[in-house]
Amino acid sequence: MKKLFFGASALALAVTPMVAKDRVTVNPNAVNTETILHAWSWNFPEMARSMKEIKDAGFTMIQTSPVQQCYSPEGSGKKIFDDNVTEGNWYYYYQPTDWKVGNSILGTREQMVAMMDSAAKYGIKVIVDVLPNHTAFDIDAVSEDFYKAVGGRDKMYHTQGLNPVRDYNDRLECTLWGSGGLPDVNTENPDFQKYYMEFVNDLIGMGVRGFRYDTAKHIGVHSDPVDSAAGVKENDFWDVATGRKAVKGVKLAIPYDSLFVYGEVLQDKNVPEKEYADYFGQTASGYGWVLREALEKHSAEGMDLKSFHHEAAPEFLTTWVESHDTYANAHESAHLTDDQIRVGWVFLTARQNGTPLFFSRPAGSTRTNYYGNNVLGARGNDEFKHPEVVAVNKFRTAMNGQREDVQISDNGQVLLVNRGKKGAAMVNLSKSANFIDLPTGLPNGTYKDVVYGKEFKVKNGRLMGALAPERSYILEKK
Repeated sequence: MKKLFFGASALALAVTPMVAKDRVTVNPNAVNTETILHAWSWNFPEMARSMKEIKDAGFTMIQTSPVQQCYSPEGSGKKIFDDNVTEGNWYYYYQPTDWKVGNSILGTREQMVAMMDSAAKYGIKVIVDVLPNHTAFDIDAVSEDFYKAVGGRDKMYHTQGLNPVRDYNDRLECTLWGSGGLPDVNTENPDFQKYYMEFVNDLIGMGVRGFRYDTAKHIGVHSDPVDSAAGVKENDFWDVATGRKAVKGVKLAIPYDSLFVYGEVLQDKNVPEKEYADYFGQTASGYGWVLREALEKHSAEGMDLKSFHHEAAPEFLTTWVESHDTYANAHESAHLTDDQIRVGWVFLTARQNGTPLFFSRPAGSTRTNYYGNNVLGARGNDEFKHPEVVAVNKFRTAMNGQREDVQISDNGQVLLVNRGKKGAAMVNLSKSANFIDLPTGLPNGTYKDVVYGKEFKVKNGRLMGALAPERSYILEKK
């Protein structure tokens, strides 16, 4: 079986009641306060048991791994990655075999119900990762119920859906051929749309209030080529998925604007970002790449960390330092230390816009052993509740309504996010001690960092003080 290369997890906002066109118009007064914990590969019981800690850590949302029935080969075991470290088990849930709740990795429907009850108790919104674009590699593993529901095997896939994409910048191949070698579903088939929307409405009935659409850029929008050989006249999947139209009497069960929805639209050439923005928020994958480069170099000198590098308005973007793909596939971000990820998170989360997603690395993971305890379904490490992570999560909520002012030192090693006259977050990217002397909106006076109690002074509109290596500090005006 091939190793899969999915795009990064992320999100963007669909909860603010704005007309679709405004998702590409920058609103300087828009402020995002939510934070997402990506409970990657955690099973339902682990999520349920951890919900109070997630709440106490300041997260407002949790994103699950895919919950639908999925490919589960005999002997796949309970390891995130096989012993030979060439093939993984974690990505099996990215291979749907039916749109029904429950799989061998996350758990049963009953266990999901218990997890949802726990989330409701602590006021945590649940986002589910969904992937209507494709099925399992092994098309014989797809359930007969699924095939029957869509009108048979010949109706399941696009005409060229079993052929792997050769050029991801060709929108015909990108949307109608098999991405990553995965069989490409005919998402324009009304019978498929009906079956899929019944699943979505089932999740909504269980209390789910958000969706992350995997490989979203591989499902066409109206400007993309249509599969006329399969009788398709228009690319209307997103119209159905977002509740703009019904299909065979089935429609999104609740108002779309009450959901948090974002699509994995990895940035590349010829991607119609503005057209996707008409439907949902998107992943700021380009921004994540720039931020990781700054972390690797311990300096943002010569880099643009202020722009979100996207055509959509920043309040509708989901941001992250790393995702499950940058960590678990080619290990693009896995070499970064927990300290580096943490200071990146503080900078990202202190900002006014974007909705940041914190990827939960495996428990026991190190920079020489990326999979740590290597137990599929187990809770990740404790970084999600590190004091600096908790502090900036709560800072983000407290700074509601405060516009940002991002300052970067001349050598690029010190980052400062001012939030109006109410607060400031500082990050030292360097592996050495540093000193901050940058403009701030905080009034003159002496301030104590909320985590370490370290004192900083503001005089004549400048924030000054010493910074420890690879550490962040949070200041708030009382």
